[in-house]
Amino acid sequence: QVQFVESGGGWVQPGGSLRLSCAASGFIFSRYAMSWYRQAPGKERELVATITSGFSNTNYADSVKGRFTISRDNAKNTLYLQMNSLKPEDTAVYYCNAARIFSDYWGKGTQVTVSS
Repeated sequence: QVQFVESGGGWVQPGGSLRLSCAASGFIFSRYAMSWYRQAPGKERELVATITSGFSNTNYADSVKGRFTISRDNAKNTLYLQMNSLKPEDTAVYYCNAARIFSDYWGKGTQVTVSS
């Protein structure tokens, strides 16, 4: 049974930092590309960052480049998102995703709120 435990969300002032974690189980974590998505109220879900399996190549949405860093620890089956210089427009529910051919798994999300 695939499970994700997402943590690290919360409230932070603009300019602050948060680190999201996504602990996965029930599948071979190292074989999956892992991503963070987010969905703000009234908006469509958008891709924030992706890290591939194997070489751990990364890719970011233009809106977060230079501020967010995605990483993974295959020994711990855990995905991370370090978020720095947070802005109010980063406020959203952040979702962990695992993807591979014919497989696509989603976490339940963790709320991030950036406001003063």
